[in-house]
Amino acid sequence: MGKIVVYDPRQDEMGFFKKHHEELGLDIEYVGEELNSETAVKANGAEAVTVPGSNNVDSLALKVLGEMGVKYLAVRSAGYNNIDSKAAKEYGIRFSNVNYSSNSVADFTTMLILMSIRKVKQIIARNDVQDYTLAGIQGREIRNLTIGIVGTGKIGATVARNLSGFGCKIIGYDVYENDNLKDVLEYVSLDELLSRSDVITLHAPLFDSNFHMINKESMKKMKDGVCIVNCGRGPLIDTEALIEGLENGKIGAAALDVVEGEGNVFNSDHRLDIITNRNLSILRAFPNVIYTPHAAFYTDQAVSDMVENALKSLQSFMSTGESQWEIK
Repeated sequence: MGKIVVYDPRQDEMGFFKKHHEELGLDIEYVGEELNSETAVKANGAEAVTVPGSNNVDSLALKVLGEMGVKYLAVRSAGYNNIDSKAAKEYGIRFSNVNYSSNSVADFTTMLILMSIRKVKQIIARNDVQDYTLAGIQGREIRNLTIGIVGTGKIGATVARNLSGFGCKIIGYDVYENDNLKDVLEYVSLDELLSRSDVITLHAPLFDSNFHMINKESMKKMKDGVCIVNCGRGPLIDTEALIEGLENGKIGAAALDVVEGEGNVFNSDHRLDIITNRNLSILRAFPNVIYTPHAAFYTDQAVSDMVENALKSLQSFMSTGESQWEIK
């Protein structure tokens, strides 16, 4: 079996890499940099590589990988829009994503919904300056609300199961309906979900077809004061339209673990920097907006799953020519 090159392993991944490396008996080399057109030569002689979901792999990097003899690539995330899929096909590189503990993102989503409807950001900000007044921080009870889930794959389904214990009305939209969820949610059209929901939570993968699915026109269909939660992909929301909706009161609250243009900001220390993502800086100023640095997935179980399944995918590719996680 051929060699695997692991690009840009985080420190928290290394313990899991060592564990699964030994269990699976693989030949692995570690490169402490992102995969790009310059570092791709470090995969010379390898059959497969793996990259984190934050690593954008463009056409030139894939071209060099192909020239180095690489046949397979595994992304250590569920999302795979960071890979130029057309170029991968052109240069003969087959690739996969991974699944991981859906509870990681689902639990975080549930927390963000509760924090938003109970105005926890405002409460904490007041407490920090010893203001313990109640005016303006009255919240809502989740059992009285209708929650709309856009995307009912593994994560969206787990969110629905989480929320079912609160006694709220749950509605869902997905191109592919899940019959196993119909005991806890009602499937409706996207327009009906937008118009009926008090809270809309996004769990769809990103495609050209749903880019900016939350925009000025779709917001017009929503209830006044709606809460929008996004733990899916940043570009599902038109950020400028969201800001306008927050400013005019159409959007009552937003909780965002992902934001357009986050790549040059999130997961880095910018305490001494000027943030160049202007919209992110604007969102930060709103008292009714919570944003977190693409951290919803970040649990011990999820990181272990990502490492293990990426390695198992590449092992399967190399030994059988197939992987259950392959993106075709």
